[in-house]
Amino acid sequence: MDTHEALPDIVQTGIFKAPIEKVWAAISTAEGLSVWFMPNNLQAVVGQEFTIDAGPFGMQPCVVKEVDEPNRIAFAWGKDWVVTITLQTMGDNQTECTLIHSGWKADYVNELGMPHAVVRTQMQGGWVGIHQALGKYVEA
Repeated sequence: MDTHEALPDIVQTGIFKAPIEKVWAAISTAEGLSVWFMPNNLQAVVGQEFTIDAGPFGMQPCVVKEVDEPNRIAFAWGKDWVVTITLQTMGDNQTECTLIHSGWKADYVNELGMPHAVVRTQMQGGWVGIHQALGKYVEA
């Protein structure tokens, strides 16, 4: 039983003026993910290990946890977090995209010794811009 206090997930949702196939390519390929997120070597295969280049925080280990083309992809990031992106066709070449960054614990520290509560606060704002960057990329 996990007795650690969970912090809320970071959730970003938006509707993009792009077909679901285009958004799927942006979230499920290394090329697409590199444009709006971070350089990486993702392969959308469950169990596939990959890394993302988090700049000053170094190469971060990830593992693909779920692939449901073209609706959902999830990957573990580091030892604690999971990033899940879900897509839903909204008709007329529009796609709803929800990004969830989960796994936050009040009393945990990440591999770099940074408390989850501090990192979560920083990343909450960062995900706003990252989600907007995804929208700009797929709508271009």
